[in-house]
Amino acid sequence: MELLTDPQVWVAFATLTALELVLGIDNIIFISILVDKLPPDKRELVRRIGLFMAMFMRIGLLLLLSVIVGLVEPLFSVFSEDISGRDLIFLFGGLFLIWKSTGEIHHSLEGEEAQAGSVAKSTVGAILLQIMVIDLVFSLDSIITAVGMVDEVAIMIAAVVASVGLMMVFASGIGRFVSDHPSIKMLALSFLVVVGVVLMAEGLGHHVPKGYIYFAMAFSLIVEMLNIRFRKRSKKVVELHQQRL
Repeated sequence: MELLTDPQVWVAFATLTALELVLGIDNIIFISILVDKLPPDKRELVRRIGLFMAMFMRIGLLLLLSVIVGLVEPLFSVFSEDISGRDLIFLFGGLFLIWKSTGEIHHSLEGEEAQAGSVAKSTVGAILLQIMVIDLVFSLDSIITAVGMVDEVAIMIAAVVASVGLMMVFASGIGRFVSDHPSIKMLALSFLVVVGVVLMAEGLGHHVPKGYIYFAMAFSLIVEMLNIRFRKRSKKVVELHQQRL
């Protein structure tokens, strides 16, 4: 009850929820791109399962804070650079993200036949396994941020549950939008490659402020939205001109 009546707790909860949402954007985009490989009737279910897995993974990590603290301890050194368990997760997670995003870009550029073959080969189990891998990487990043901001585990868990709930509300809309606009999908995949590079840099001890990444992503998205609107407007003008002729 003391937590519920403390204004500072509510401020911390709101701030952490907002941060968790921002950190979860790339997770939502990645899940949306992966579920596009499945038949339409299975996409929504797998998307929700993927987000639920992310939530439970984050809660599980929060309940194992001692393990997370231990992951920061150096395991070995490479060229005088200490490598910890956290660094290894970021390195392999970044590599996985770069590999998967580059593969998706390749499939997109090959055309409809390659994409159809990719959809046919994809199974729910394979997609969920890939979602689980990337959920682990993004969850670790998210939990480290939470631990640095808030002391109370209960507040962290509440913020994670609230942020995942909000993600589920917007995930379908984001997924449909990314799926319906190939240029947005390509932009999202490009930024996932960048996120993969940033994760690898973090694993090698080079911190890159994510604010730069999110600003570049937001700016590029605004420009592309203007392009989409311009193309729609141009198409309407051409159709009206053809009708008059």
